[in-house]
Amino acid sequence: MKGFFRRISPKRAVTDFAEHWRQPTPHRWQILGVACAATFCLFFLFLPDTERAPPARPELVYISTFAEDRTDAEIIATNCANQELQDAIDARLAERAELRREMYRQLGRATFVDVDEMEAQAEAEREATGAVDEGPTEEELALSVAEYCARATEG
Repeated sequence: MKGFFRRISPKRAVTDFAEHWRQPTPHRWQILGVACAATFCLFFLFLPDTERAPPARPELVYISTFAEDRTDAEIIATNCANQELQDAIDARLAERAELRREMYRQLGRATFVDVDEMEAQAEAEREATGAVDEGPTEEELALSVAEYCARATEG
């Protein structure tokens, strides 16, 4: 392979091209034109297309599952029904969490772990970190939801 590259010289290539170009051939300019056109076409094919203008904005279609002519009372009534469903789900989740805690308490007692002391420590840590509690209490939220739902029955 070394011998192959040793025989290649840019200076020799340029002089060889010049000698070949100087020889009189009848179609020299036509061949040069076709070669330049082919080269231009290849480069043009590989150039990326440019965007002259930003693409058109898509047309948005909003799909609503609610009737468009609902009254405020109907909206409040569906909100209250959804809130009752959410409250039932939250109550079920709280019940499952308490059941899980009770199972861990039983497991801890079965393995001779002082569960009461661990619960006291966890409660102390919760009180220490959760002392700054801003926002309405659960009772205030329940009262405001009840007032909100009462407006649905009035109107």
